[in-house]
Amino acid sequence: MSHPLDQLQADALAKLAQVNSAAGLEAWRVAYLGTKGQLKAAMGGIKDVAPADKPAFGARLNAVSKLVQEAYDAAALAHGGASKSVAGPQVDVTEPGRVYAESLGRGHIITRVRDELVEVFARMGFAVAQGPELEDDTHNFIKLNIPPHHPAREPSDNFYVDDPAKATQPRMMRSQTSTVQVRVMEQRVAAGGGQLREPIKVVSPGRVYRPDAVDATHSFMFHQIEGLCIDRHVTMVELKATLLHFARAYFGPEAEIRLRPTFFPFTEPSAELDLKVRLRPEQPVRWMELGGCGMVHPRVLAASGIDPEAWSGFAFGFGIERLAMGKYAIPDIRMLFANDLRFLRQL
Repeated sequence: MSHPLDQLQADALAKLAQVNSAAGLEAWRVAYLGTKGQLKAAMGGIKDVAPADKPAFGARLNAVSKLVQEAYDAAALAHGGASKSVAGPQVDVTEPGRVYAESLGRGHIITRVRDELVEVFARMGFAVAQGPELEDDTHNFIKLNIPPHHPAREPSDNFYVDDPAKATQPRMMRSQTSTVQVRVMEQRVAAGGGQLREPIKVVSPGRVYRPDAVDATHSFMFHQIEGLCIDRHVTMVELKATLLHFARAYFGPEAEIRLRPTFFPFTEPSAELDLKVRLRPEQPVRWMELGGCGMVHPRVLAASGIDPEAWSGFAFGFGIERLAMGKYAIPDIRMLFANDLRFLRQL
C-alpha cells in the first residue's frame, strides 16, 4: 500500500530539485503542500485503504509529509527566505530598522531639567536622595526649627491629611523637600551608632504641595531641588562657590550670582539667591531670583543628632519650574502641565 506514497515522494523531491526561482518554489508548494495539493489528496485517500492496512499507510503518509515539508523549508531558505506569500516586495530581515523621528517619545521638560540639574551637582560630588511625599509634622516643621505657631504651619498654607487641631503628629503633603535632608541626617546618624561619622553631600529633587491659587507663576503642586552639604569647618565661602559653579555650569560661563540677606527658620545666616544671566540672545541681561540658601541652623543639626560644635553645613533650594521657565523662556507655569503637544514639541 505504500507504493503510491513512495512515488509521490520521489516525484515531489525530483520536481523540487528543478526549482530555480521564488515563483517556481511557490508553484511547487501549492502543488504538493497546498490545501488542494497532492499530499492533502493522499490523506483523503486513507478512507479507501483496508482497515488492516490503515496504520501502516498513515505512518508512511506522515513520514512522507515530514520529509517533503523539510525539503521545502530548506529550499525556501536557499531562495532567500521565500514563504507562502511571495507576491509583492521581499523584505530583508537582516537590514537595520527604520527610525521614524516623529514617533519617538522623550522626557517631559520638567523631567529633563531635573535630570540636567542632578547631573550638574553630581559632577560636584552630590549624591541623590529621595523621601516620601506624605510627611509628618516632625520632619516637615519641628526638626526644621519651625515653631508651633509659625505662619507656615497654618492649615491654609498646607495640605493636611490629619486635622492639626486633633492629631498629635498630623500628616500632610510635604511643602518642601527639606524634609528629605532631615531624613538623610537621621539615617546617617543611625548608621553611625548615634553620631555622624562622615560628611553628607546630597541633592533631593521632588514634588512639593502648597494650596496656592494657580496663575502664571504659581501652582498647588510644583518641583524643587534642594542641596545639603555637612562637613567639618564648612562656611558661606563653600556655599557661594558651589552656587556660582552651578550657575556657570548650567547657564554659561558669563552667569553671575548674588546673595541677599533674608530669614529662614532652618538656616542662619540665610540668603536669597539671584542669578544674572542673558537667557536669550535677543534679551537683555537681568537678575532672576532662584531660591533660598544659607548655613544649616545649629538647632536643625542637633534635632537630627548631629553635634553642631563639630559639624557645620549649608543648604539651598531652587524651584525647578522657575529654572525651566527662565532657561526656555516659558511665560506661564500652566503650560508645563497642560499636556499640549503643540507646546511640548517645541522644547
